[in-house]
Amino acid sequence: MAKKAHIKRYVQAVFDVALERQELDKWQSELRKIAVLGEDPEIAALLENPKLRFEDKRKLLAGVLSDVSPLALNLVYLLVTRGRLNVVAEIADGYQEMLDKYRGIERADVVTAILLDDDDKRRLETRLGAVVNKKVIIKQEVDPDLLGGIVARMGGKLLDGSVRSRLAALKSEIERAPR
Repeated sequence: MAKKAHIKRYVQAVFDVALERQELDKWQSELRKIAVLGEDPEIAALLENPKLRFEDKRKLLAGVLSDVSPLALNLVYLLVTRGRLNVVAEIADGYQEMLDKYRGIERADVVTAILLDDDDKRRLETRLGAVVNKKVIIKQEVDPDLLGGIVARMGGKLLDGSVRSRLAALKSEIERAPR
């Protein structure tokens, strides 16, 4: 729980800086680059090594992240000195969520029985957008066990329009019916 509070503070601080400087997209891109760096086990091991001086860590980071802004690099330095580089991916994800909310975008995880083509995907985004009154971007997963229909998760809500759930509901109704 305490870890989540730290992450939220970092996310809010980064978002405030990005908004103030009108660099929302730039920060989004830089956070993704930093998150990829944080997932590299060799670099992470070096940066977490207490025997390696901070000056050496700083030089390594400045070289590897030469294309990010000085403020983003300062964030990395701060995370390294506090031993929290491992949360940078969560910070990037939290920033993306905050950016989406700021822009009125809702992300939906959609499971379908077959892969949707681009037209079907756009139509589904439009229909789901009408439900939540926001622009919706879907991330699709295919599960042939659904048989048909869709299952969508967005904003803490589950919309189950799958054939599998309809068949399960019908089976349950038949079992409860008086004989």
